[in-house]
Amino acid sequence: MITKRIIPCLDVKEGRVVKGVQFIGLRDAGDPVELSTFYDEQGADELVFLDISASHEGRKTMVEVVKEVAGTLAIPFTVGGGIHSVDDMRTILRAGADKVSLNTAAVKRPELIREGADYFGVQCMVVAIDAKYDDELGSWRIYTHGGRTPTDWEVTDWAKEVVRRGAGEILLTSMDQDGAKNGFDMGLTETVNNAVSVPVIASGGAGAKEDFVDVFEKTRADAALAASIFHYKETSVEEVKKYLWEKGVRVR
Repeated sequence: MITKRIIPCLDVKEGRVVKGVQFIGLRDAGDPVELSTFYDEQGADELVFLDISASHEGRKTMVEVVKEVAGTLAIPFTVGGGIHSVDDMRTILRAGADKVSLNTAAVKRPELIREGADYFGVQCMVVAIDAKYDDELGSWRIYTHGGRTPTDWEVTDWAKEVVRRGAGEILLTSMDQDGAKNGFDMGLTETVNNAVSVPVIASGGAGAKEDFVDVFEKTRADAALAASIFHYKETSVEEVKKYLWEKGVRVR
C-alpha cells in the first residue's frame, strides 16, 4: 500500500514565512530556515517553499534563502515562485531543491513544463494549481499570480493539460478553503484525482488533525499540505502522523 505524505508549506515573502486567508491578509509566521529545521526534525515527509510574491513582482526566487533551507534538510524539497525558464529551474535545483513548482509561468507558456521534464525528468516537475469555484463556470477556475489573476482554464482541463505536457505531480490549492481551517475541499480534490494519473497534493483548509484523516479517507489524494496550523503550533506533523496511524491511514 502506498503511504500518504504530510507536507508543511513555507509561503515566503521578502525572506519571511507568511500566511493569510484566501491568499490575502498575510501575517508573519517566522524564519524559513528555522521552520525548515523544525519540520525536518518533526518527521515531515517533504517541504514546499513558495516565494508567493515572485511572479507578481517580477523577480526571481530568493536563491540564497533556498540554499540556506536546503542545507538544513534531509527530506525532499520543492521550490516555486518566479521560475520562468529551464535556466531558472537549473539554478533552483543546483541551490538544493529536489523539485521545482510552476504555476503562473506554466499557464503563460505551457511548453515550459515539457522543456523542464525533458531536461530534468518528470519527477522534478510539480505544477501548482490555485483553483476557486466559479458559479458561472460551474466548476473551479484557475488563478495565477498568487491568486490575483483569473484565467479561462477550468481545473480538470488544466490538470489534464499539465500532465500531458510532463508534470509529474500536482499541488492543488483550494483558494476557497485556504486559511479557513474548516477542512480540505473534498470535491475539488477528488475531481482532479479523477482527471489525472499523477500524484495530487491536497492543499488549503487544514484546521485540525481530523481534517487529514478526512481527506485521505474521502479522496485519493497522495499527500496533504498545510501551513498555518503547523507554523502557529496548533498541531504538529508528529501529532498528525500519530493520529493518522491510529485511524488506520498509512503514513511514512
